[in-house]
Amino acid sequence: MTAPETETLRAPAPAPRRHAWRTQAPIVVVVALGGAVGATARYAWALWWPAQPGGFPWATFWTNVVGCAVIGVFMVVITDVWAAHRLVRPFFGTGVLGGFTTFSTYAVDIQKLVDSGHPSTGLAYLAATLAAALTAVWLAVATTRRVLKWRQP
Repeated sequence: MTAPETETLRAPAPAPRRHAWRTQAPIVVVVALGGAVGATARYAWALWWPAQPGGFPWATFWTNVVGCAVIGVFMVVITDVWAAHRLVRPFFGTGVLGGFTTFSTYAVDIQKLVDSGHPSTGLAYLAATLAAALTAVWLAVATTRRVLKWRQP
């Protein structure tokens, strides 16, 4: 009596891998370029509309709100409508919009307001930014989906 033919138990040889840096380098480059564009736009906006000492930091507030709205529209477009190139999302979503919107400046603004004796303004800014940014992204997603649905035949 002989044993039935069996398949080998060894795993197949792995396919040759490209070096990780070759596949990740373009992504890192486009995120960096996009971040430079977004951060430059944010900085220019802050120079144009500087915050008064102890005053509400309107430039950073509106930067974050507008940036969140654009993120909402962008994510719907690239996920529901357009088969974007693999580098579009890292460039625009992570780079440009990540560089444009700013959690770090938001946090520093709150700290400056509290440290300069304006804790109520800091707290109002903290809550208003959070509420407005989340509302902006939600409204942008909902509106974009509604408009796209309306435009379909």
